[in-house]
Amino acid sequence: KYNTSFSMDSPDELYTLRAQYYLGHYNLCVEEAKALSRRPLSAEAKIEREEFQLRAMSLLRLYDKVADAARANASPGIRAIALQAQYESPSTPAASKVAILSELQALATQQSQDSSPTAQVVAAQTFIRHGEMTREAYHCVHQGSKMEHLSLLVQIYLRMERLDLAKQTLLKMKQNDEESVLTQLCYCYVALYTGRSEALDALHVMRSLTEQYGASTMLLNLTAAAYLVAGQYAEAETVLVEASAEGEDADTLINMIVCYQHQGKVSDVETLVKKIKSVYPSHPFVQGLLRVEGAFERESVKYRLAA
Repeated sequence: KYNTSFSMDSPDELYTLRAQYYLGHYNLCVEEAKALSRRPLSAEAKIEREEFQLRAMSLLRLYDKVADAARANASPGIRAIALQAQYESPSTPAASKVAILSELQALATQQSQDSSPTAQVVAAQTFIRHGEMTREAYHCVHQGSKMEHLSLLVQIYLRMERLDLAKQTLLKMKQNDEESVLTQLCYCYVALYTGRSEALDALHVMRSLTEQYGASTMLLNLTAAAYLVAGQYAEAETVLVEASAEGEDADTLINMIVCYQHQGKVSDVETLVKKIKSVYPSHPFVQGLLRVEGAFERESVKYRLAA
């Protein structure tokens, strides 16, 4: 494989590292990064290797280790990764998270020679996960030309219900590198947003990625989402059970709730809703659910009959 961001003549030694990160194989990503640290790399590749290792460690919830590593490196990209880890850490108070978001935004949007593509990408990812900062995420990456910038733009445009712009950005990605893991994933995102007519095509791509790189919780959830869009709920449930065995996360719980709803499994839905509220109380899905429940309760009071 070759690195299309730089020279088409030199092999991309970080291809496998990136692919493992993008596909949710975070433990494998960390191991690959450790193996690469023993090889001769360019200064730029060394920085990128360390950034991907820390990003994977953050997603493995090794927040303290990420913070420790960041203390020895003051680069904007590493600082952004450390801030993201601090934001995601359950030990960080809610009041502190607001300040972290502001610091990330300043770091990602600074206009200077020190501006970092990694800081822009990490900030945008954090804003997207926050749930209510889609515009801020867009401003972090809309002028970027790297594949991660374009990948995030596809996801942001879909959140903005701009399928036309998502397709235009996907076309740019295909022109850059049609076989890239990110291009294939973004094709799946666009296909699933389009609807049932393209869900089976997305499933074909995900099967290919799974055969090549192995199953991960992320890939299994994306596969389940495709089955849900295709209306194949039993198949979706089977895949989600497998994802739970890999390590149950918020996405798995949310997709399982949707799957059970479609199958009319009311008691299972209620059990999982209680679970996700307990385990992930600050997740945007839970916060949105609480707002809807609160609004329903306020309206229902108007129609209660006096005893």
